[in-house]
Amino acid sequence: MIRSRLRQNLKKYRFIYLVLTALPSLLLSSIFIRLAIASYQAPLPQAILTLGGSPLRTKFTAQFAQRHPALDVWVSSGSPPKEARPIFRAAEISAKRVHLDYQAVDTLTNFTSLVDDFQRLGVRHVYLITSDFHMRRAKAIATLVFGSQGIAFTPIAIPTDQPPEPWLFALLDSGRALLWLSTGYTGASLNAYFSYDQLSNSL
Repeated sequence: MIRSRLRQNLKKYRFIYLVLTALPSLLLSSIFIRLAIASYQAPLPQAILTLGGSPLRTKFTAQFAQRHPALDVWVSSGSPPKEARPIFRAAEISAKRVHLDYQAVDTLTNFTSLVDDFQRLGVRHVYLITSDFHMRRAKAIATLVFGSQGIAFTPIAIPTDQPPEPWLFALLDSGRALLWLSTGYTGASLNAYFSYDQLSNSL
């Protein structure tokens, strides 16, 4: 009788274990499917998103926007308006095209703070601009946050002389992105203890 109960418990826990191990694979599969659908429906980017972090990114974005005159530009927590707007003005980018957003406090919230706006505006594909050393983490987060909401992205890396960030940064923020997908909580308050953005040298 004891053995029978043990077998039943093992079967029950084995099922739970299989479900738990399958969930990440199912989640990632659904994200990649949504990314593929978004890329098919919007093969060309419909907007430009730049992750703040240095004036160089703003200047690069202004030049990039010159070559894509039909696209609006979002800069997430970049240079303050009194510095950013003259850069776009000098590049003859209409102020109507430029959206300076300062909700984000770190790389993850660069994405979570704007994803609803992009969905509301029907943006299914964006150019994603950031420094080359930061791109690995940005792509990991974009895959989870934007991909889960059916928004594709085309990465544009700004060349620098800095080495890529350690994989740990991408892994930690990917974990936070998964937490956001599950709970809506970004874990930004943890930056006081794990400030990986501060550990990266700004340009």
